[in-house]
Amino acid sequence: MIVRHLEDIVGTENDVHGDTWNSRRFLLKKDGVGFSLNDTIIKAGTESYFWYANHIEAVYCVEGEGEIESIADGKVYPIRPGTLYVLNEHDKHYLRAKTQLRLVCVFNPPLTGRETHDENGVYPLIVD
Repeated sequence: MIVRHLEDIVGTENDVHGDTWNSRRFLLKKDGVGFSLNDTIIKAGTESYFWYANHIEAVYCVEGEGEIESIADGKVYPIRPGTLYVLNEHDKHYLRAKTQLRLVCVFNPPLTGRETHDENGVYPLIVD
């Protein structure tokens, strides 16, 4: 059984910061469960471009308001608590936070913990 608390992750190597986001990584590849899980904060008033070319991401919003825009078709979807979106086609997208967003993010294949977005908004596929 794995039991972790947010306060034990904040300020450690599993608390990863980007310009517009902060990813607290609860489960990683080394945990051997087949996926990774992050508690992610998106800063209020920001826009981020992401493209998970190497991963499928499922995202569940637990706090805040924002929107996600699909670059492929220009559709914009509101995000609020209780919203789930899945980037099942490696969708290029903009994520906009009207207020601070708190998101639970699941990745497959699982993250190793060392990933940060490259210049294309992509997490590299790191193979240990």
